[in-house]
Amino acid sequence: MSANPNVKIHASSDEGVSKRNNMTKQEVDIHVGKRLRQRRTMLGLSQEALAKAVGITFQQVQKYEKGANAMSASRLYEFACFMRVPVAHFFEGLDAQSEPSLTPAAGFSETARESFDHAVAPVSDRESLEMMKAFKRIREQAMRKRLADLVRAIADEKTLLNS
Repeated sequence: MSANPNVKIHASSDEGVSKRNNMTKQEVDIHVGKRLRQRRTMLGLSQEALAKAVGITFQQVQKYEKGANAMSASRLYEFACFMRVPVAHFFEGLDAQSEPSLTPAAGFSETARESFDHAVAPVSDRESLEMMKAFKRIREQAMRKRLADLVRAIADEKTLLNS
């Protein structure tokens, strides 16, 4: 069977294969770049340190993070290995962006009403990431729970009582 370069093959939903999403390549590059920046910030790395680790310039890291340049599979693999995450990490939330009808599942301590949709409101600002890193350093589980309760109460504008 000879492949004809002028023929485009599309999977139909009748065959049980989901339709291709409507995201452009640029939108995918922007999403992957945001995830790269989030992970770099979470690890406390500068663009220069990350660039040096994978043998590129910090300007190239900037372009990747903005989605101005697409990454090759091998470059993405280098980032994933250095940052100790699976390559799939950079694509998390992508399906939810292209399929807004999906309902986020509740986390281990959240009810469905309280669940947080990371695809809609991803943690991207430095303060949030720094707060998460500091929270992870608290070793005492009871203290972590009380702090989480305090943050929820402040966010919900509830009166705080000694308990």
